[in-house]
Amino acid sequence: MTAFDDGLLSPVATGFDDAVRDDAVVDALVRAELALVTAYRETGMLTDGDHAVLAVALGKEPVGGPIDGASLAAASVSSGNPVIPLVAVLRDRVPEHLRLWIHRGATSQDIVDTALMIVAVSAVGRLRALLDRVLAGLARLEETHGADVVVARTLTQHAVPTTVGTRVHTWTRGVERAVSRLALLEFPAQLAGAAGTRASFVQITGSVAGAQALAASFARHAGLEEPEGSWQVSRWPITEMGDALVQTLDALGKVATDVATLSRTEIGEMAEGAGGGSSAMPHKSNPVESTLIRSASLRAPQLAATLHLAAAQAADERPDGAWHAEWPTLREMLRLALGASAHAGSLVEGLRIDVAAGTRNLDLTGGLVITERLAIVLEPLIGRARFDDVQSAARSGQDLRSLIRALPEANDLDVDALLDPARYVGRDPASEFPGER
Repeated sequence: MTAFDDGLLSPVATGFDDAVRDDAVVDALVRAELALVTAYRETGMLTDGDHAVLAVALGKEPVGGPIDGASLAAASVSSGNPVIPLVAVLRDRVPEHLRLWIHRGATSQDIVDTALMIVAVSAVGRLRALLDRVLAGLARLEETHGADVVVARTLTQHAVPTTVGTRVHTWTRGVERAVSRLALLEFPAQLAGAAGTRASFVQITGSVAGAQALAASFARHAGLEEPEGSWQVSRWPITEMGDALVQTLDALGKVATDVATLSRTEIGEMAEGAGGGSSAMPHKSNPVESTLIRSASLRAPQLAATLHLAAAQAADERPDGAWHAEWPTLREMLRLALGASAHAGSLVEGLRIDVAAGTRNLDLTGGLVITERLAIVLEPLIGRARFDDVQSAARSGQDLRSLIRALPEANDLDVDALLDPARYVGRDPASEFPGER
């Protein structure tokens, strides 16, 4: 069986998704089974010698070789999940008298949920490192071009002057908020038994306390947090992760959208360090990384909606389909976030700012970009009607500077300073939100 998805139609993640590919999921499933075996040894229910034999069979280099993900996927169809055929494979690899210790007391959801958390904690760790790179790149960009004055646009139109630093600071705050959201995520193991009651583990260990100790040991050896109880049908670990990933992709999508817009030929204020070519138009340098990031950000909200829908439809003590719908959805969200973050780091590090284009665009309205300031200063002196006349004359092509200087009421004004866009950019972005930088 060949791989179904090598990223051909999702190039944003190609080369950055190894942490969430099928082989990583298979490894996590086996690691979850090994964590259970190790928990039994740690709680005194399995000898060191027997554990050593099991650990070899479930280790990084098992006697029977690595588990074939494609074969496991094919065998999963009849059982609805990959754990049942996996357990059969693992039990075949150990002596008969030890087979009962593999998957003992567990249900398939224990292993799948734990494996997904193992994959997720690794992927989110990588994601946070990639976002640190993005933030470092943004900081350098703000340091280099922070004071460059450009035009701000609202509803697609020229509004007032701003600075590149203010724009970059907005991007930075979005990414920082996403990083803080990711830092709050919890990654609990799952060890709740057939219907979330842990009855099997109470029976095996002899007490509720024993079952809890087993769950704590299991979580520790899986590299996860100890679960307070069952989350088999209370899917907050999944939905909260999905929400954090959407927030991450929202923040990166904002950066990419601005870069793509400002790199338009007729605007030209920004350009990617190494744009992509066109199959038909050799003169083009397309904003490819921005495009890839945007593709991920546009897909993420609908994927997160699937996670919430699945959580709301988690019927009974294990749902029929809702739980299953989470697996590829969460994996795809992690995959998109990893790819988009990697491209975002490259994007901001190589981003080129065209200061001349920014100045040119700022001057396109002949000084009217400063109209808000002029209204604040001039209306109290000359009234609204005369101020509107000045605006109309400027819009018809007359020189705004000359029009203001012709006003007797403006004799005491420094007209050059009044019309200087650099003197109407608001507060310094670094001091606008104290404590957040």
